[in-house]
Amino acid sequence: MEFTTAEPFLHKGLLQSFELTKYILKTNVYPREPSPLKELREVTAKHPGNFMSTTPDSGQLMGMLLKLINAKKTIEIGVYTGYSLLLTALSIPHDAMIIAIDPNKETYEIGLPIIQKAGVEHKINFIESQALPVLDKLLQNLNNEGSFDFAFVDADKENYLNYHERLLKLVKVGGLIVFDNTLWGGTVAQPEEAVSEDRKESRRSIIEFNNSVSIDQRIEIALTPSGDGLTICRRIR
Repeated sequence: MEFTTAEPFLHKGLLQSFELTKYILKTNVYPREPSPLKELREVTAKHPGNFMSTTPDSGQLMGMLLKLINAKKTIEIGVYTGYSLLLTALSIPHDAMIIAIDPNKETYEIGLPIIQKAGVEHKINFIESQALPVLDKLLQNLNNEGSFDFAFVDADKENYLNYHERLLKLVKVGGLIVFDNTLWGGTVAQPEEAVSEDRKESRRSIIEFNNSVSIDQRIEIALTPSGDGLTICRRIR
């Protein structure tokens, strides 16, 4: 299998070589990637912000998690062109739902025709907004507390802890909250002076988030090197 411009995310991988990353994608990920996801990945690769897309290996892991917990009611914070959103929609039952929140509807509309063609648009409630006001509004209705099975966050890193606190109230005991980019290109393990200026602020936020969730007794966690780091939190109380 040849690797082309449809793999702009390869630089995000945390393995020691691109060749090993390519091997994982070629042998385990791409052969099982649904055709709508492949199409969306290839469309996204042409967009200048393609590095923001969820990596296919992270998506594969999330798809399995969604099915393992039989998720039916989910939240997604940060949509971009919709790769992870489409993956979720394909992984959950026909009568399930996703509240998808992103302030940029234009990028969502890049992937929307593919979502529609896949026949899963009816599962999606896209809200064009910053996420915190939407989460706060959801929490005003007590019926929403503990009613969600799964949440995925790939948005502004400075608000990860704010999202975490609100999602812990919305996601049920036994439900999952998944945060992307929690190793921030490996910079979390580097001295600050070695990190480029454009990455320092988000790096500090990610480190603060990682430190906080590591001692949070309300959750079980697993931090995996999938993609740019994927932290899986299971609410236990």
